[in-house]
Parts: sequence; C-alpha cells; structure tokens
Amino acid sequence: MPIPSFQLERDAYGRLVLTDENGERHDAVVPVCAFPIGAPGEGISLLGSEGRELVWIARLADLPDAMRSLIEAELASRDFVPEIRRIAAVSSFACPSTWTVDTDRGACELILKGEEDIRRLGATRLLIADSHGIQFLVRDLTALDRQSRKLLDRFL
Repeated sequence: MPIPSFQLERDAYGRLVLTDENGERHDAVVPVCAFPIGAPGEGISLLGSEGRELVWIARLADLPDAMRSLIEAELASRDFVPEIRRIAAVSSFACPSTWTVDTDRGACELILKGEEDIRRLGATRLLIADSHGIQFLVRDLTALDRQSRKLLDRFL
C-alpha cells in the first residue's frame, strides 16, 4: 500500500483538514466522488474551500484505514442514495403511486410521480427519483427477489 503524500484529520468543528506534502494546511476540504454510483470507491477528488482540486485519489482502498474512514464518512453524509433491496408493495400501477421498499438504510415509502422518474443506468442498474427528489438506486435488477422484479416490470 503506497503511503499518501498528505495528512487528513478533522478540526474542532468536524471539518476535514488536509496538510499537503509541503506542510501547507487546507481547511474545510470536501471529498467528491467522480462516479458515486458506478464506481463509488474510485476517483475521489479532495477539493479545497475555493473548489480547486488538492489531491486526486484513484482508489480509496489504497489509503490507510484511518484516512479512508474519514473520507468515506464525509462522502456518506453528502451522497445520500439509498439502495433498494426489495419492493414490498406499490399502491397502484398508475402514477403517482406509493412504493413500500426495503433499502440498505431501512424500510421506507417513496412516491413515484411518473414512469419517467425511473432511469436506466445500464442493463441491470436503475435510479428512481421520488417526489421529494431523493434518488434510490437499484444496483442489480437480477439480485432483486421475484416479486420485486414483477412489480418493477409494470413500470418499465
């Protein structure tokens, strides 16, 4: 594992602080993932408070555990995209409809305004926007149970 040429820590306010290889301190650093859905652990840019890239990280897995944990926690607070694991029920096959789903963050309900709010991101990946603008991810259609796929097929 290569040793990074920077240090990363939290300040007293919980913000990320980066100290680069020259010893220069950068406050309020923000990690941004280039492909948060397609490649969530790859292509991370650490941006300074002016929005300029300070560090490019090809793979989070290459970082030491403590540094990786800081970045993952910050990304998780910014990128809220619950992953649908099961569709338990839909109120109607006409839109708008209320869906009861199980996600990686627990059970919830979402309101689908229209079929156009379901976007294909590849052969087996979907992004579903609810009426409040929250994006729900179906990472792999084939991994859903039979009932979930049957319900979803009515909207595709």
